[in-house]
Amino acid sequence: MHNTSLPRPQGLASLWSRVSGAVLVAGTLLLAPGLAQAQTPAPAAGACENPKVLRFSIIPTQESVRELTLYKPVLDILAKNSGKKIEFYMPTSYSSVVEALLGKWVDVAVLGPESYLIAKTQGANIDVFATYYKKKDGVQEAGPGFKSILIAKKGSKFTSLDSVKGSVMLLVDPASTSGSLIPESIFGGKVVKMPLKQYFGKVAFSGGHDLSTIAVFDGKADAAFVATHRFMNTITASKGKMKTDDFNILWTSPLIPQDPFVYRASLCPELKKQIQDTFLTLDQNADGKKYLDNVDAEKFVEMKDSDYNVIREAGGGK
Repeated sequence: MHNTSLPRPQGLASLWSRVSGAVLVAGTLLLAPGLAQAQTPAPAAGACENPKVLRFSIIPTQESVRELTLYKPVLDILAKNSGKKIEFYMPTSYSSVVEALLGKWVDVAVLGPESYLIAKTQGANIDVFATYYKKKDGVQEAGPGFKSILIAKKGSKFTSLDSVKGSVMLLVDPASTSGSLIPESIFGGKVVKMPLKQYFGKVAFSGGHDLSTIAVFDGKADAAFVATHRFMNTITASKGKMKTDDFNILWTSPLIPQDPFVYRASLCPELKKQIQDTFLTLDQNADGKKYLDNVDAEKFVEMKDSDYNVIREAGGGK
């Protein structure tokens, strides 16, 4: 499979820069892995960990870009509830967040379902504790789930599954659930019954659901697999430049559980409860409700590891 990366559009690149500054102003710290590791003391054998600083990270997606400025009130609530200073670890890829959890550079993180299972498989000692309960928004259904969709530009010749045979198709990231795992295992394995690189003429990784959507809209790719909620986030962020009606949806996957919020399992039980309660009660205060509105969610709901068995059954975590 081709592993071709598309450049991030200048507008989004500058947004990353502006958001980074906003996070620094908010009092959080953009950590280098080595620095974070050096600041984490080794706990006594058999003891739970109660660090003075909690380090938080999220997988890099279009929604993550928006969330960076929105997370400040959430992190402020978490700091108040836990009595901890909160620092932010800036991700560069899905795998960088997994590596940060493996290296104990990060204590709390938002992963994709596939990257969660990859982290578990590679030995990360983490527990999932919650996820979003999304509002209905266009092709995104209400609830703690989403779907993978195959999109093409409306008005193009790509109007059916047969028409995209031999075309240029984008995946998101090798560790993306809806942008790689589900397309390979469900679409490739059960729908067209052949590897994606055989069905499509060229397969590349864009690096983001937003980048895939924009590439299809701009005619730089013929089709792409993206998540329903990430797709809607990109439509919203375009401020009218793109609409759902600008795309043909050629295929829709079964329901996939929303992104897992995880913490390191070795944290002390009281601290883990404080972290989980912070997210599960966000809908009960004004700042939390504002955050939830901005990420198109009604609330957070508790999740457990077995909720992601559907991803395991699709071959996730390898």
